[in-house]
Amino acid sequence: MQPPVATRDPKAVQREAQVIYAAIYPAGDAGFIPQAFGWAVEYFLGRHAGYQAIDARYHDLEHTLQGTLCMLRLLRGYHQAATLPSLPERTFRLGLLAILLHDTGYLKKSDDLPGTGAKYTITHVARSAEFAAQLLADKGFSRPDIQAVQNMISCTGLNAKLEAIPFENDAERITGYALATADLLGQMAADDYVEKLPVLFGEFAEAAAYSGDRTHFVASFLSVQDLIGKTPGFWETSIRAKLDTDLQGLWRFLNEPFPDGPNEYVERIEANMTRIKGRLQNSQTARAP
Repeated sequence: MQPPVATRDPKAVQREAQVIYAAIYPAGDAGFIPQAFGWAVEYFLGRHAGYQAIDARYHDLEHTLQGTLCMLRLLRGYHQAATLPSLPERTFRLGLLAILLHDTGYLKKSDDLPGTGAKYTITHVARSAEFAAQLLADKGFSRPDIQAVQNMISCTGLNAKLEAIPFENDAERITGYALATADLLGQMAADDYVEKLPVLFGEFAEAAAYSGDRTHFVASFLSVQDLIGKTPGFWETSIRAKLDTDLQGLWRFLNEPFPDGPNEYVERIEANMTRIKGRLQNSQTARAP
């Protein structure tokens, strides 16, 4: 079992990140992890010039920290398995920045008052890449580093054509796929995932109303109950297939022990799906004449 980490606490996730980073790169820059997490806290809590604090209730700071923790653990498993290509320290660091930035597209500028950042759900991946470019340029990162981060963020798009993303090398591609894997697993394995599905529906509804696009995925759910009812099938037929094929089965590096041990993230997701099915069955039973 992975040690429990409070994903509502940036400092707790930062400490775990520091441990994993030091284990993989003993000679690495000890100041990098607190610096990266410091930037994340600044922009999510409204301390970044020109932007408000995050007000999307599902895609909040904890959502990003859930994915970050999962990605770090996955990359540790990848390293421990001595898998090729090995990941240079630079690539690992860019990957951490990418997942900490991957949902900044939900941030609103200071003068953007109507609605919440959830209205940008449909365009949030491109907006996140744009925000990342601005932030990292301000921090002195090179154009190739910024492009690598943007490529990794692009992997999180629900219908992203992953093979078309112009990664510089296989190590960067693996890191981008690890980010997309962790983004899915981190949120769906959360203890309160089922309880937060109504919040996710609210974000989808706001985005559909704002965009006016009735053909987009976010507009395909008619109600909270419709979203909840479709979630187990979405996991079983769409997400599992994406994890296994498009994302190259990287979730297996979370197996303990690798390669055939149990996978705590998948087990927790399956438990959440069982909870949903139980609630649906109870609801149907209660409505029966």
